[in-house]
Amino acid sequence: MDNLFGHKSKPQVDLGDLLKEKEEKDRLINFLQANLKAPTTLIGNKLTIESDKVTAPDLQHLVTKFIYKRNINNTYYVSIDGSTVKIHIFEGAKKKTEKEKKSAVHQTATQSWGL
Repeated sequence: MDNLFGHKSKPQVDLGDLLKEKEEKDRLINFLQANLKAPTTLIGNKLTIESDKVTAPDLQHLVTKFIYKRNINNTYYVSIDGSTVKIHIFEGAKKKTEKEKKSAVHQTATQSWGL
């Protein structure tokens, strides 16, 4: 993708919703560095790949591969917007984590019936 001055923009990963889980973020960064063999720069929630050889669709494929290998594809999905690959959390997964936090104390049937 070319910007206003004709420079090719470098592919990026918008970590977005994945930032809530630091371990997964670190694993993704290490996975991308190992597979791309290219330096990366993390600024805020965006990971920039410092290589002209890597394309956004290639990067999307690797991020999707990571999500499936980590077995978190029921929680996260990947989209592409220009030269940026974005990681999103499914709406149902957001609600599920909120419910789990609210209902931390569970009673067994014996406790709830007072036996």
